[in-house]
Amino acid sequence: MIYLDYQSTTPLAPEARDAMMRWLDGPDGMAFANPHSPHKLGRLAKAAIELARERVAALLPPGGRIIFTGNACEAINLAMRGSGSGGSISISSIEHAAVSETATALGGAHVLNVSSEGQCNTRQDLPDDCRLVAVMAVNNEIGTIQPTIDWHRKAKENNALFLIDAVQAYGKIEITHADMIAISAHKFHGPKGIGALWVRDGLELQPQITGGLQEGERSGTLSPALIAGFGAAAALAKERMAGDEQHVEELWNRARDLFDGWELNGSDTARYKGNFNIRKDGLDVARLMSECRDVMFSAGSACASGSGRPSHVLKAIGLSDKQAKSSIRLGWGRYTSPDDIETAAKAINAAAKEQEKWG
Repeated sequence: MIYLDYQSTTPLAPEARDAMMRWLDGPDGMAFANPHSPHKLGRLAKAAIELARERVAALLPPGGRIIFTGNACEAINLAMRGSGSGGSISISSIEHAAVSETATALGGAHVLNVSSEGQCNTRQDLPDDCRLVAVMAVNNEIGTIQPTIDWHRKAKENNALFLIDAVQAYGKIEITHADMIAISAHKFHGPKGIGALWVRDGLELQPQITGGLQEGERSGTLSPALIAGFGAAAALAKERMAGDEQHVEELWNRARDLFDGWELNGSDTARYKGNFNIRKDGLDVARLMSECRDVMFSAGSACASGSGRPSHVLKAIGLSDKQAKSSIRLGWGRYTSPDDIETAAKAINAAAKEQEKWG
């Protein structure tokens, strides 16, 4: 099988797995300690967590702190709910549901438009009562890179906080200029079930999960195994960022040739090139996926799959319902080979051509 769904989740790095096993099956079976206990084993577990915290923070701006969470959705909710109340929240029209649905639930959601290329520019006014602006770094469906530095500046000019959903960007591109940044380990070869919120120094959040407040603004016993895997994946991403970027771009260039005749959704240049969202008008995507069952790719965002609704992201860039529903997303990364792209393209193109032949 060929896995091309890297925006949904990524393969666990061997280095991350090794780091986790130290805390799942450690020497003498004594790696189960609670990192919040004061005894020797607890202190050892806490030290592992603090090392991972440093490694995760190394890919984020200086002058902030890491709060570990169960996932990026929790991190986003802590940021949006914990940073204040009242006023409006401005979000781009292509945000993940974790942002858009939370903004709607909090009331006062204000939607910022994007261009047909999928970028949200700052030539739009913010409401006078705007307290928070949320613009993601890299879109999960079409891979467009957003002008977050410009939006941070715009938010500051309007006395608003700025949140970046960096789930698809962390470990791949540089992330700067924010008040809060949400990330998730399993999107860059770490384990599932662990995320984090970076918070700028001086900004205090109201806890959304009360209890022991083990993370200051977040309660719950931390998992040394998950966090150690998170930290190992972050250290590896920092070490391999340039090489990973070159590898991803080489695969992108080959895919552009192999999928000649398909339309690209979103910008060709302002884009993370491990995301390849393309369409053929009239394509039956469900049938295509059935006929290419040995190639793992997506008909859209994994979080919205099965809803039957056309992608809100593709609609936001001007596609019709039919065009949106005839789109597929291929995602690749560190462990994808050129042969994977060649084989997948051959299967997908053959199945699409067969559909055209028989209408």
